[in-house]
Amino acid sequence: MSLPLSRDEAWTLLCQWTESESLRRHMLAVETAMRAYARKYREDEDVWGATGLLHDLDYERHPDLETGHPRHALKELERLGYPEEVVRGVASHADFLGVPRESRMEKALYAVDELCGFIAAVAYVRPEGIRGMTPKSVRKKMKQPSFAAAVDRDELRAGAEALGEDFDEHVAFVIAALEERAGELGLEGSAAA
Repeated sequence: MSLPLSRDEAWTLLCQWTESESLRRHMLAVETAMRAYARKYREDEDVWGATGLLHDLDYERHPDLETGHPRHALKELERLGYPEEVVRGVASHADFLGVPRESRMEKALYAVDELCGFIAAVAYVRPEGIRGMTPKSVRKKMKQPSFAAAVDRDELRAGAEALGEDFDEHVAFVIAALEERAGELGLEGSAAA
């Protein structure tokens, strides 16, 4: 299946809609994890990557979950001719829209979205950043309710379970994927400087 926009064009679209460097990095991280899972499962890496890259396309402009995100992104992706599986994948990551996660790609997006944010938060407080991070260090931070308090710990575990992955193996897999792009994702830590 070919996408209507190349990866570079999708990135340009993302940058037109999103000025926040941290939000751009989050979407890059989710894309990275999605591409890694697509390779693992022998799925279409471009489709999975685009779904991860564009899942929060409208969040900065339309953060209201009642009327905004991700409804505007869904309309834009449809207008641009993205495949139904990409549009549906983006819709399914938002629990409040009531779109059940049925495909493996939809389950993967849900499993990596919040986890990428949490892993980044852990990396930011470690001098070595993501280097040498283990599932144990992530679980330790999960036990601190005040750390990245907005992240629902049950959601992190439920995502891995729905994907059919052991939680620690899932965390290690996502860490490894993000570590490959640590510089671009801002996860190298202060020790790297």
